[in-house]
Amino acid sequence: MPLILDSPSGSESSFEPRKSGPQEERRRIHHTGDVVIVGAGVLGSALAKGFGDQGRSVILLEKSLKEPDRIVGELLQPGGVQALQELGMEDCVEDIDAIRVKGMSVQFYDEIIQIPYPAAKPITQSRSNSRKEDSPSKPQGRSFHHGRFVAKLRAAAMRHPNVTVFETEATSVITCDDSNQVLGVQAITRKTQQDYFFADLTIICDGYASKFRKSYTHHTPKVKSKFWGMELKDCRLPFPEHGFVSLADRPPVLLYQIATHDTRVLVDIPDNAPTASVAAGGVKNHLRSVICPTLPSEIRPSFLAALEAPGALRSMPNSFLPPTTNRTPGLALLGDALNMRHPLTGGGMTVALNDVVLLTTLLHPSQVPDLADTKLVLKQFKTFHWRRKNLTSVINILAQALYSLFAANKPELKYLQRGCFRYFQLGGACIEEPAGLLGGIIRRPIVLVYHFFAVALLSIWVLYKEGGLLWFPWSFVMGLRVFWEAVVVIGPYILAEMKS
Repeated sequence: MPLILDSPSGSESSFEPRKSGPQEERRRIHHTGDVVIVGAGVLGSALAKGFGDQGRSVILLEKSLKEPDRIVGELLQPGGVQALQELGMEDCVEDIDAIRVKGMSVQFYDEIIQIPYPAAKPITQSRSNSRKEDSPSKPQGRSFHHGRFVAKLRAAAMRHPNVTVFETEATSVITCDDSNQVLGVQAITRKTQQDYFFADLTIICDGYASKFRKSYTHHTPKVKSKFWGMELKDCRLPFPEHGFVSLADRPPVLLYQIATHDTRVLVDIPDNAPTASVAAGGVKNHLRSVICPTLPSEIRPSFLAALEAPGALRSMPNSFLPPTTNRTPGLALLGDALNMRHPLTGGGMTVALNDVVLLTTLLHPSQVPDLADTKLVLKQFKTFHWRRKNLTSVINILAQALYSLFAANKPELKYLQRGCFRYFQLGGACIEEPAGLLGGIIRRPIVLVYHFFAVALLSIWVLYKEGGLLWFPWSFVMGLRVFWEAVVVIGPYILAEMKS
């Protein structure tokens, strides 16, 4: 038998064990339920609890229930906090030493600008700056140690009477002999013991390195760089309770506080970067000689101290994977197995939790009484694919486009990068609405497109102004190239979102 966990472990073990019932016996003994979920990460744990709240019988499978230790998945935007509240799981960010996040700040060489999250409806509200920062209508995000947050989510799932958690590794799907209908998954426990779990609907959310993805989508993740991360101790950021992005003549560096004394730094290093090669001294020398001198002076001491700590440096690939419609009867991919974007904007968990809200709404028993009704379930997944784009297309496109600008490696992109910073300096809607897009508060793709091309036009204006009349012919040609580069940057991601 696989290891079954019906109550949280560790600090959560004081919860009373739940009473046994017929559905639980089916899950324990016969390994059958309404839903099998593979992966008890952020999305899988929240989804298990969401389906359980609706009376569905849920089996949740996870390879290892040890507290995860990752260098990403630590920043939850306000749109993700709102989704947690809708799921009744807002207590999962409590008692983990989480930090309030009120916005972002950006350093552009020697200049720094603060970008606070706007009020809930920034498009219709007054453009004045008279609102107090701690006003109740000001959305806030949360940042934390990833593992602590996941542990709380798992504990919430384990407590639920309609959810049974198994510590076992799903290895393959089980399909009907005469069709491609998925009936469940095969699993292995303690490296040798085979087991089988069956349900009307199997949901795969096994993360960025999904072993199931290639069988059910024609897309493959594209990776052009890695985030190299360290944990800084007692680091002083330019603006407390704000994430921080540093821009200079190199790809971006992201910092945000994840606990009272801990701050995460993520340094983007493109593949085959010459200054990070073994011949040039490796990644550590790149961080010491290329990155550290460009950071604000108050950050450098803790940055260098972390760099010397043994085992402190770890990496994660920065992946892009456009979403596809789930079309396999009885199975769905979700989370990073389905859709990824560059983690620069910290939008991954916000997408995941809002997907849970939307999917549990579309598959609610009032909409789909029986999950064995494959035709109806597939129809709802098609609706899910298009309806989620109000939020996810904004976060996906923004993440990829901003990374292209912030990691500018050609003159046209450098002008766009400068224009983006100058755009923020205009204030008003030029800073409120982009911040609302970033935070998952504004969920209108057209607003993103509007601001992106407004940045492009401002970049061209700055180019003309700096060149003057003498250089106008050159400025005119370069302006056309800058505008075309803007189209090239955002166009492919818009098209990727328009496909099914």
